[in-house]
Amino acid sequence: MQNDQPDSSPSAFAGLELLSSAVVLVDDQLVVRYLNPGAENLFAVSSRKIIGYALHRLLGEPAGLGSALNNVLRDNWSYTGHNLTVARPGLEPLHLDCTVTPVECAEARLLLEFRPMDAHLKVAREEQLAHQQQANRELIRNLAHEIKNPLGGIRGSAQLLERELDDPQLREYTQVIIAEADRLQELMNRLLTSHRMMQPTQLNLHDVLERVRRLTLAEFPSIEVRRDYDTSLPYITGDREQLIQAILNIVRNAAQALHGVGEIVLRTRAARQVTMAKRRFKLALQLQVIDNGPGIPDKIRDKIFYPLVSGRENGSGLGLSLAQSFIEQHQGAIDVESRPGRTCFTVYLPIARDGEG
Repeated sequence: MQNDQPDSSPSAFAGLELLSSAVVLVDDQLVVRYLNPGAENLFAVSSRKIIGYALHRLLGEPAGLGSALNNVLRDNWSYTGHNLTVARPGLEPLHLDCTVTPVECAEARLLLEFRPMDAHLKVAREEQLAHQQQANRELIRNLAHEIKNPLGGIRGSAQLLERELDDPQLREYTQVIIAEADRLQELMNRLLTSHRMMQPTQLNLHDVLERVRRLTLAEFPSIEVRRDYDTSLPYITGDREQLIQAILNIVRNAAQALHGVGEIVLRTRAARQVTMAKRRFKLALQLQVIDNGPGIPDKIRDKIFYPLVSGRENGSGLGLSLAQSFIEQHQGAIDVESRPGRTCFTVYLPIARDGEG
């Protein structure tokens, strides 16, 4: 039920705006009086939809939290809870640590600070994977350069041999050699594509997504591709063709996993106080590509962005690796969460760094 008390003045909590952790302030009736940007980002909710409502509207009823908050109000002692599970309709549940501190600020009486349990482990793992993937890409790129030259020689020799052969059946063999050489040449070109110079312009990401959506529907007409856009998002600076190719690779990967039947959702939101490539951004654009397919096999889940790793029998394993390269060239980040029935690729692209407008 909505509380009719006046909301706390945002200026009273200005210092909390700068924190990267999620902070929520409630009054003695456990009604939300303030959320900082970190909390809006963590819980994927706007403060306008939560302030003035009971805390359980935001958190649900995590086991033991309600009684703990009442104890803090009664005894005026701090409280720390571990592994609290917050269910979110349509999204993955959150597993959080929570610290509750009594305060006396306007009508606020409790300060709740939330931290994802695996935040530090996730950062360390992402850094390790980034270094490993960079090493893999360098190795693949060097191999591609080394392969291209002899490949051209093989193709040229097959063409010369074909001219000397009178037997049509023997010329069929040379055609096989030429065709396979062309296929490998195309593969080498794709391995080296991610290293071309960017051509950045101001662009609306939703225009990019509409292009990707049309291409996907043309290739997979029986799959539903739904839009869930935040049309208030500002323009970003990026290479239009690279972003189209990166997002198309992700969406096509999802469509192939659905085997022609299912649903893909393209969702855009604003994300605040996001760290990408060890740089802090005040505002970022969040794109999620969600499908209801079988999920990524466990054996390749941690290697899904590696070159030449694919969950499909005839897949090249280059689509997601190229997508990651293009996103990283835009100073962005990409991650994936997957379980049977729901796979979500999340892309972050920077809009403004701390201190910028």
